[in-house]
Amino acid sequence: MWSCFGKYIIEASAWKLLCIIKKTQDHCVCVCVCVCVCVREREREREMGSVTKIDEEIREDEEEAQAKVEIWKYIFGFTNMAVVKCAIELGIADAIENNEGPMTLSELSSSLGCAPSSLYRIMRFLVHHSIFKEKPSSQGTTVYVQTALSRRLLKKGEKSMVGLLLFESSHVMMAPWHNLSSRVLNDNNSPFEGAHGDDIWKYALANPAHSKLIDDAMACDAKLVVPEIVEGCPEVFDGVKTLVDVGGGNGTTLQMLVKAFPCIQGINFDLPHVVSAAPESEGVQHVGGDFFQSVPKADAAFLMWVLHDWNDEECIQILKNCKEAIQSDKGKVIIVEAVVGEEKGDKLEFVRLMLDMVMMSHTDAGKERTSKEWEYVLKEAGFSSYTIKPIRAVQSVIVASP
Repeated sequence: MWSCFGKYIIEASAWKLLCIIKKTQDHCVCVCVCVCVCVREREREREMGSVTKIDEEIREDEEEAQAKVEIWKYIFGFTNMAVVKCAIELGIADAIENNEGPMTLSELSSSLGCAPSSLYRIMRFLVHHSIFKEKPSSQGTTVYVQTALSRRLLKKGEKSMVGLLLFESSHVMMAPWHNLSSRVLNDNNSPFEGAHGDDIWKYALANPAHSKLIDDAMACDAKLVVPEIVEGCPEVFDGVKTLVDVGGGNGTTLQMLVKAFPCIQGINFDLPHVVSAAPESEGVQHVGGDFFQSVPKADAAFLMWVLHDWNDEECIQILKNCKEAIQSDKGKVIIVEAVVGEEKGDKLEFVRLMLDMVMMSHTDAGKERTSKEWEYVLKEAGFSSYTIKPIRAVQSVIVASP
């Protein structure tokens, strides 16, 4: 396109080449090129391409450097569990708690009866991971101080997680992890059975010490979760006069629920060898049986950390038996289990995903379920409706109605 402005002719070509042309009689002579948009755009594109390439190279270098750091967490990841287990077995948190104040290395090693040099290295590791803190004392020495995290390592206490850690870090529970790939290659391969010759439940029946570890771990979890259930959704127990805890272990969960809701009469239902070792408690009756066969009658059935141990068909059978045990008009089944992927950005989602790996390693066909997977098993079991309510815990509360 040509445009004429007095003495000058301006050309704007399809290539965005802008030239100013001076008219001299019948000939046009180019006097200058004011702007060469095409050339500049190409230069800019080359510059941007160079910048983008440099940015990509920098980003790749940063990712490579970070990968070199991150991989060590997986190479030596077992050390976190091992050192924390060591701290529990030594009773480090208990010693500082019983001292009712900070302790020097000398005081702590004397109290525990261990070598100061080795204890110092253990404490250095634990302090680095913020499990304990160290600070200077008025005498100029370094002292060790409890934290909210270290108090989770007290052998006794409402917030203790010792039972769970000692269970998961036991030789019995660690061995199946070495067979995890066999489960991935063939769903019929059980890592636990490959390591011990039986599934976890038969093994526990034959090994009372391991059965106690399971009960202690579940009791430990109950002390953490039940208060969140009571605080977060007390309404689910409205109108419930009798409550059967299906797979209730040693009865800790039910004892806490009966204490929170004194109007409830509790039935702790589990395998005969489990309930035979359960302590007596006011308001709780222990009943032995098999939840694949039947469940004692009650206004409501309660299951916590039970269904994730089983495949869908087994879950459906358990749920059907629970449905038969409750009143069809106003009964309910209260399920306390993880719901994977329910809320994006949930700080506890990594725990649910780790638990799913635990189920793959330690059970024949158990798994943590998504909301869609929960919907499937509940509908197949014949429940007409259900709700899912998150609480301040790894688990959510699922209430299913006939």
